[in-house]
Amino acid sequence: MTNPVERRLAAILAADVVGYSRLMEANEERTMAALKQHRREFFDPTMAKHGGRIFKVMGDGFLVEFASVLNAVRCAVEIQRGMPERNEGAPEDRHIKFRIGINVGDLIVDGDDFYGDGVNMAARLEALAPHGGISCSEAVRAQIGNKLDLEFLDQGERTVKNIAQPVHVYFINITETAVPAGAGVAPAVVADKPSIAVLPFTNMSNDPEQEFFSDGMTEDIITDLSEVSGLSVLSRNTVFTLKGKALNLQQAARQLGVGYIVEGSVRKAGNRVRITAQLIEGATDRHLWADRYDRDLSDIFELQDEITQTIVAQLKVNLLPEEKQAIEQAPTNDVEAYTNYLKGMEFLRNATKSSLLSAQQFFAQAVELDPNYARAYAGLADCASRLKSQHGVQISTDEIIAIADKELAINPDLAEAYAARGNALAVDDRRAEAITAFEQAMSLDPNCYEVRYNYGRFLTHTGHYARAAEHFMRATEIRPDDFEAPLFAAQALDQLQQRNKVHTYVQIGVKRAEEALRRHPENSRPAQLIAPAFAYLGEVEQSKAWLARSLEIDPDDNLVRYNAACTYAQLGETDKALDLLDIWIKQVARNSKLWLRNDPDFDAIRDHPRYQTLLALDHCGVRGLRSY
Repeated sequence: MTNPVERRLAAILAADVVGYSRLMEANEERTMAALKQHRREFFDPTMAKHGGRIFKVMGDGFLVEFASVLNAVRCAVEIQRGMPERNEGAPEDRHIKFRIGINVGDLIVDGDDFYGDGVNMAARLEALAPHGGISCSEAVRAQIGNKLDLEFLDQGERTVKNIAQPVHVYFINITETAVPAGAGVAPAVVADKPSIAVLPFTNMSNDPEQEFFSDGMTEDIITDLSEVSGLSVLSRNTVFTLKGKALNLQQAARQLGVGYIVEGSVRKAGNRVRITAQLIEGATDRHLWADRYDRDLSDIFELQDEITQTIVAQLKVNLLPEEKQAIEQAPTNDVEAYTNYLKGMEFLRNATKSSLLSAQQFFAQAVELDPNYARAYAGLADCASRLKSQHGVQISTDEIIAIADKELAINPDLAEAYAARGNALAVDDRRAEAITAFEQAMSLDPNCYEVRYNYGRFLTHTGHYARAAEHFMRATEIRPDDFEAPLFAAQALDQLQQRNKVHTYVQIGVKRAEEALRRHPENSRPAQLIAPAFAYLGEVEQSKAWLARSLEIDPDDNLVRYNAACTYAQLGETDKALDLLDIWIKQVARNSKLWLRNDPDFDAIRDHPRYQTLLALDHCGVRGLRSY
């Protein structure tokens, strides 16, 4: 005789972490530690207090049974109201936020586990919930009635996966004071701001070299949308992890943890540009808006404004007058200057001498066309500092500082200008002044890649490895296509004897560097930095292979020689390292040799007589090097 199936009526709460895949990709160890801490200190105790029992854990997801619908809703509201305070002090892209769905229904009991439509529906409702918010079924809404001082926002019927009939969905307004009845229709997402990701626009031009333009278009729309206080906009560093990938937009929205997706394409030909853009609701894959624009290139800034304001209008978000003004404030009124700036940024990221000289030329053309183009001056200053410190190009520190100061005179709140200033001062060993500039940059924008990267370089070569590692690890998160920050993080962590983390950041850096080399096989910089990174891990053959590749691509580049010397020193091939340093030191500016003394890659040969001779050279400029 078959035992009857046990059933019972219960409230089911389904929760998961917003953007969990993204958080894990950025830093797996930190994400796991943060989630465990939140569960231990807050999530699990709150569930228990309200009579909930967690019966299934699926990575970042939880299913919880409650005997009372009232308790399930009270618990969900307490969690969502409490998480913002627990996230205080952490950068926004590290925040742990939950989505919660609540349903009440008949459950099939199997030991300690439950099955059935009641559980499935709770999971579907969770996927529809706003970030940091709660969604529930019509059955939950009916049972709560007026028993709790909460507002239920009617979202109408939604079609969800694997559920035959449309689902009537409500969002719960978790703000402390509910909107009085009759006060007007609340926006669809009150529990949290509408969240949106602008995916990298696809370059549809016949010329792959126009990639910089489509990337620039994406970044500018992200910047404009970020001016709107009523929106939560994912940063460039997050969305560019998906560049070039074939995407299911519903999955992308879930992975990124957003309610809405913007995607589009750019086709540029001569003085004409065609841009397509569409806004999609992530949970349902429903198109809210789509359009195509055929315009003259001179209309590009107005077109960006139009797309941004259309998206804001579609999401029914209030655009404040000062926000509208900020969106309409173009970085420059000269399209040619703008194009030159974007080209300059593309070359600047490659960092070889030839690419830096090209970047410098494009930035110079940009400021010639528009003398008030602030960011172009920062690019010029950054190029000059790198050319001086890494390639021995003769330019005075005062001249570099003067370039940075031009940008500050135009816009005194740009962190990049202070970072460029700090970099120039660091090259000249004016350490106290460099620290002041870097700290000013940090206070203006701690999430600026240039600030974190340049400050990390400065701290590495003054022996402050723990702080350097912190900056490089943050820079790794900020720009997910950058390979330099994770590889420099590995160098600093190696000095701190944190071997597990060294391996992690080498893996991240190598993966990104290989992709960079695939896109730009003429650029030796990825191979230059992969070689010493593998040496840190003792992967001798891998290190030598990448070293050979960097020398093959750029045999006459002096920075290639320096990094090859770093690799040989790590591998114990002292004479080869010193032979390259003999050549390198004759071709760099006096003050740029400061790093030779403190570069940790040369620890193994630091006491060698030939190395000491290099340090003792009058033009090396490192006698009496002071610390701070």
